[in-house]
Amino acid sequence: MASSTTLSDLPDVILSTISSLVSDSRARNSLSLVSHKFLALERSTRSHLTLRGNARDLSLVPGCFRSVSHLDLSFLSPWGHTLLASLPLDHQTLLALRLKICFPSVESLNVYSRSPSSLELLLPQWPRIRHIKLLRWHQRASQIPLGGDFVPIFEHCCGFLESLDLSAFYHWTEDLPPVLLRYADVAARLLRLDLLTASFTEGYKSSEIVSITKSCPNLRDFRVACTFDPRYFEFVGDETLSAVATNCPDLTVLHMVDTASLANPRAIPEAGGDSAVTVGTLVEVFSGLPNLEELVLDVGKNVNHSGVALEALNSKCKKLRALKLGQFQGVCSATDWGRLDGVALCGGLMSLSIKNSQDLTDMGLVAIGRGCCKLTKFEIQGCENVTVKGLRTMVTLRRMTLTDVRISCCKNLDTTSSLKAIEPICDRIKKLHIDCVWSGSEEEVEEKLERSETNHEDDDDDDDYERSLKRCKYSSEVEEHCSTSDGNGFFSEERVWEKLEYLSLWISVGEFLTPLPMTGLDDCPNLEEIRIKIEGDCRGKRRPAEPEFGLSCLALYPKLSKMKLDCGDTIGFALTAPPMQMDLSLWERFFLTGIGSLSLSELDYWPPQDRDVNQRSLSLPGAGLLQECLTLRKLFIHGTAHEHFMNFLLRIPNLRDVQLRADYYPAPENDMSTEMRVGSCSRFEDQLNSRNIID
Repeated sequence: MASSTTLSDLPDVILSTISSLVSDSRARNSLSLVSHKFLALERSTRSHLTLRGNARDLSLVPGCFRSVSHLDLSFLSPWGHTLLASLPLDHQTLLALRLKICFPSVESLNVYSRSPSSLELLLPQWPRIRHIKLLRWHQRASQIPLGGDFVPIFEHCCGFLESLDLSAFYHWTEDLPPVLLRYADVAARLLRLDLLTASFTEGYKSSEIVSITKSCPNLRDFRVACTFDPRYFEFVGDETLSAVATNCPDLTVLHMVDTASLANPRAIPEAGGDSAVTVGTLVEVFSGLPNLEELVLDVGKNVNHSGVALEALNSKCKKLRALKLGQFQGVCSATDWGRLDGVALCGGLMSLSIKNSQDLTDMGLVAIGRGCCKLTKFEIQGCENVTVKGLRTMVTLRRMTLTDVRISCCKNLDTTSSLKAIEPICDRIKKLHIDCVWSGSEEEVEEKLERSETNHEDDDDDDDYERSLKRCKYSSEVEEHCSTSDGNGFFSEERVWEKLEYLSLWISVGEFLTPLPMTGLDDCPNLEEIRIKIEGDCRGKRRPAEPEFGLSCLALYPKLSKMKLDCGDTIGFALTAPPMQMDLSLWERFFLTGIGSLSLSELDYWPPQDRDVNQRSLSLPGAGLLQECLTLRKLFIHGTAHEHFMNFLLRIPNLRDVQLRADYYPAPENDMSTEMRVGSCSRFEDQLNSRNIID
């Protein structure tokens, strides 16, 4: 009888490599159930672990994950509370020691730090920690001394700390610089510092950024939220940028983003208003940072005639692979077909994002397509002069490389136009974001097309534009992928988005999702995840003409299993609404109706909010509709909820993981008397965990 060879017969070294490449948690758990050998392999190769469940039950954590080096404690329940604070002090110490015994190899730690006591408890257990990420959406307690949030980090991790991430940690900007000066030796060893905190109103001041970069001269990765507006005190300008380049010459990643852009990423600024950043200084900065690989400059005010600086960026920073520019004007003028200019010369770029560049035209896009021959990711936002013709030509030029495209806030690119523009790569694209701005009647569509053609006829560069299309070596493909839409702006020919795995949509409140399949996105056989952001002010809007938003239309995607439904920027009345208007509970019913028809396994949901009372709460209609999602395994509600509303969710048979996360600023400071409290969370989790799960 012939002997059979199985996967278990492979050498352990190969099996360990295979096991380490499996990232999905459920797949790894299934792998560990094959045999004792596979169990040992899975445990020995698992390096990342996120702990869920209640912090009071940490004593039950098994001791078999001894190879874990990246430990995330930020999602322990009750979420947002000081870790172990509800337990006696001696119990806190014992549980911290238990964590050390179970995870002796931890080098990276994520923790929700409501107060420094959590760090004082945990950090002595792992003195060799290299990376720390702090999270806090609650306001900083006034009794914490200046810098008190960071002193435990620099005291207990003084020998090995390399990376500090404060991007989701609310703090005062004056907290950090004195601590860096006090612990100069530790600060000098830092290689990565992330201060891109979205909850800031003004961000880090110029003097603070200079002080931080002086204290951390060896930084490779520096990200900071700041203010470029010259009207503000200690704004970031030429001197600050020059100081960053001088103090940290080895930077490979630099992100400097205006706080206004972080607070409202889709905002299109008013005309006029220049930043204090000059082209000459940018050239100097780029010359001083030859190792740059990733650069983000979103300045919130116009940087005019930036093409010269971007040409210097190409010549000085040969390793640059990712670039995002906000409010840069003149990024690519494309006045001469035979000569590339501006960002089009950055041929090594793999990711490019252009935001609010008001003078970018179709000719500029075509030049970018010709010059940036390695682009795999492209994002365009708020560029009003770009039309479907220019974007389609650019996409055709980069058909063999582009797999990730984001289009938003471009007035000439509604949903149908955006899909028409990226149609040449419909068989290759993997990730896509578009705005759900539906075409109107047939007459409106024809008028829009005629207006686009008229703009080109009136353009002085019209002859150059037409000539560029003819000279393009891919012009045959442009002709081949000609218009396939019918008179009303919807696609008449079927297109298969074969490799599309992730779809992101933005839609204004009061609009419907129902037209989405008719725009040409009806055949996405491998779409697994979708994110829908609904934004706008419900106040003043009348009841929608139809009873549902249209989530049921997503049932035509056979593999759709993950959804992020973000209504967090939908503003309305949490309490009684004026006559002829709907309160948020009725809007929530409108948004969620039909969600039960989808076969979702994971759902992240942000309820709409009432900013006047700082309330984002799941309503009774919302809870009732969510309980209809019978296939859910994970449900994260980014807001609050009443305990009896949460009990509706216990009717979902295979639901394993539910959590309330107030991960928005400012998170509610005190528990509402009728909302979920620590005791309520514990009771709900006990009921959830006591059920028998079929699989």
